Amino acid sequence: MIIKELITPDYIFEASWEVCNKVGGIYTVLSTRAKTLQTTFRDRLFFIGPDIWQGKENPSFIESDHLFADWKQHALEKSRLSVRIGHWNIPGSPIVFLVDFRSFYELKNKIYTLAWEHFQVDSLHAYGDYDEASMFAYAAGKVVKSFYLYNLSRNDKVIFQANEWMTGLTALYLQVNVPEIASIFTTHATSIGRSIAGNNKPLYDYLFAYNGDQMAVELNMQSKHSIEKQTAHYVDCFTTVSEITNTECKELLDKEADVVLMNGFEDDFVPKGATFTGKRKRARAALLNVANNLLGTDLDNDTLIIGTSGRYEYKNKGIDVFLESLSRLEHDKNLKKNVLAFINVPAWVSEAREDLKTRLKSKEKFTTPLDVPFITHWLHNMNEDRVLSMLKHLGMTNSANSKVKVIFVPCYLDGKDGIMNKEYYDLILGQDLSVYPSYYEPWGYTPLESVAFRVPTITTDLAGFGLWVKSLHNQHGINSGVEVLHRSDHNYSEVADAIKETISFFSLKTETEVKEIRKGAVAIAEQALWKHFIQYYYEAYDIALRNAEKRQSN
Repeated sequence: MIIKELITPDYIFEASWEVCNKVGGIYTVLSTRAKTLQTTFRDRLFFIGPDIWQGKENPSFIESDHLFADWKQHALEKSRLSVRIGHWNIPGSPIVFLVDFRSFYELKNKIYTLAWEHFQVDSLHAYGDYDEASMFAYAAGKVVKSFYLYNLSRNDKVIFQANEWMTGLTALYLQVNVPEIASIFTTHATSIGRSIAGNNKPLYDYLFAYNGDQMAVELNMQSKHSIEKQTAHYVDCFTTVSEITNTECKELLDKEADVVLMNGFEDDFVPKGATFTGKRKRARAALLNVANNLLGTDLDNDTLIIGTSGRYEYKNKGIDVFLESLSRLEHDKNLKKNVLAFINVPAWVSEAREDLKTRLKSKEKFTTPLDVPFITHWLHNMNEDRVLSMLKHLGMTNSANSKVKVIFVPCYLDGKDGIMNKEYYDLILGQDLSVYPSYYEPWGYTPLESVAFRVPTITTDLAGFGLWVKSLHNQHGINSGVEVLHRSDHNYSEVADAIKETISFFSLKTETEVKEIRKGAVAIAEQALWKHFIQYYYEAYDIALRNAEKRQSN
């Protein structure tokens, strides 16, 4: 058998709206992968992000006056490109170009006309964040072109990787203006798939029957869908992050991925040994302290602490079915422990509760609950909030004799929220079990992070991570650290029951059995480290470079 030697790039540019800008999971993909790539490419790896921190300090960015000073002075400034150069403040400290794109709005119509003429990108129906993303993408393309012409040559093998529809225009711009650069486009979730799921339409049973272009019209998503679809078809290598999203791409973009780039992980921020033990102890104490002061209870360390977290996508993230399962768990005769469940999901938060802050400062033990004993921070929309409405609908009370108690923490856990005052990663390790019963989840970093912190998790086969776990050998559900439930368009009730049963089953485990389960969780996380998944990126680089060469010789 002949093994093809992969062509490796000399330089890599990668653009995303989430470079030095923490919005969601893509930030985690890029920032954790950077260190692994940096080991090989050193200062030949460049990330490009939007400079949206005008006049404010960006904690993720360390500016440098010395990096590429000649290029900046002789090329960038002459071409009216406003770029700040520095390092991303993450492990590996890769070089970053932050681009101010505001000056390009005056050229918007011209830019959109060229995108239509060259690539049939329909920007006529643009609204919301489409213009902002497109101007950034265009400006990023100009920056890459300027860098290439000033610093590199035709002999250099150069990759540009675009993440999500927001940077698709960069890849298309470079194909026209610097055809020597090989392009990769990664869609982390199709805009239409996310929109179908978010609009409560059944996605999976009818995926084969959906026409992406038709659904784009119906859901008013024509422009985002168009840039995503045309970029997928025109780039040298099209990629996505999981097999489940690849199925979406085939059906909704009419294009299968050339390579699936699964999302890896670095565990260098997971504490080890005695540090971990100490942090876990303090996290549990903090969670129980907030609960007891809010509820007027005396829950002890034997309480089973469970939780979910992530973006407030009520159906897509499975928050609805998780709450349903907790309601059913209340009546489960096999449940032998008190259960304390946290919903750590940022909502439209108003302020930390003063009455709860007062109790937390007091040394007194309280035996009566506060008003609305479900929430740690007041919301602007208390009456319309879906979590609070669901708890009311389910008849959950958080009373002293309830076996299952639910607390909604509706803020970012940044260590300064006024109640928890601990960062997310310093709290998650205090849980015994996590639950992420996603309906729409291209990958799923939250359950992966959970197992890395030795917290076993329940997820579904509609999450890319869950599907990947199912493909591993010797998996025995929650006993191996991860329970992957089957989820479809129509089995909500069965999923709620399965979550309830898994939590109940887990609550009966002995301390020794739990230790083994926690070891199994870490073993799964270890298999998802970037050192195992980075090979797929090298395959994508090879495909892109070979196709770019063919494209230029035609």
